[in-house]
Amino acid sequence: MQRAKLSIIGAGNVGATCAHWAAIKELGDIVVVDIPEKEGFSQGKMIDLACCGPIEGFDAQLIGTADYKDIAGSDVVIITAGLPRKPGMSRDDLIETNVKIVRSVSEKVAENAPEACVIVVSNPLDAMVYTAWKATGFPTARIMGQAGSLDVARFRTFIAWEIGCSIEDVQALLLGGHGDDMVPLPRLTSVHGIPVSELLPQEKIDACVQRAKVGGGEIVKLMGTSAYYAPASGSVQMAEAIIKDKKRIIPSAAYCDGQFGAKGLFVGVPAMLGAQGVEKIVEFKLEADEQKLFDESSSHVRDLVKIVTDKFPDLA
Repeated sequence: MQRAKLSIIGAGNVGATCAHWAAIKELGDIVVVDIPEKEGFSQGKMIDLACCGPIEGFDAQLIGTADYKDIAGSDVVIITAGLPRKPGMSRDDLIETNVKIVRSVSEKVAENAPEACVIVVSNPLDAMVYTAWKATGFPTARIMGQAGSLDVARFRTFIAWEIGCSIEDVQALLLGGHGDDMVPLPRLTSVHGIPVSELLPQEKIDACVQRAKVGGGEIVKLMGTSAYYAPASGSVQMAEAIIKDKKRIIPSAAYCDGQFGAKGLFVGVPAMLGAQGVEKIVEFKLEADEQKLFDESSSHVRDLVKIVTDKFPDLA
């Protein structure tokens, strides 16, 4: 039986950590692509990671390269390429530079791995997913963004810390754009089935919500660069669901055609991920205040996309 193939564009912190998590999970053979000037960098990282195999007990071919021909036959491609956030920068500040990078990368993915599902991690996330969709020409089901998986993980972590319970027992959901206007849903947050409102006062829940919203910025301020362990973990969770056809429901930036009132946008929604990519968006009724927040978040995503299309009319 032929092993699955996962390709990762960008050998920086997020890309290399994606390769790490994927190797540990034995998702298949892994290719990490970077620009020619950093080819040795990606090669060195993959040799180093491959040498963990005998210790950690994973088997995979690990390739670092600058040649996009090496991604041929990929089942999933994760795009991490782009400038990371620096202190004082918003995700929106990155938009013009990263559109150019993501468009170029996406065109090469379409040329060399035309059957792959694509997971975009580059920021500003929602605009970059749109850019990748337009640049590849792929069906919307095979283009998605990693944000919700990360955002939910942060929210679950902060709730668990506040309660003092296992993170594994906290279940939660978030919707909307990635960033400060994401839409947490505390009424759907539970601890082994117990509503979180039964375990924490509202002000503690609100504090966890707020911390999840600005979690990326908190890390940038502390480290001087973007997070990478959790974003990579979230990306590989999505890749695993696709490669193994798990039909997992994972909050993802997926194309909405009227779901939750969003139309023609890639925005964070509960998505069923399987071998075909986004196989279904799981829709449910939002309460009035939740719908209002989701509409506001979607409006901001639309504004980001407009910046892309205004600066790059060929992507409209």
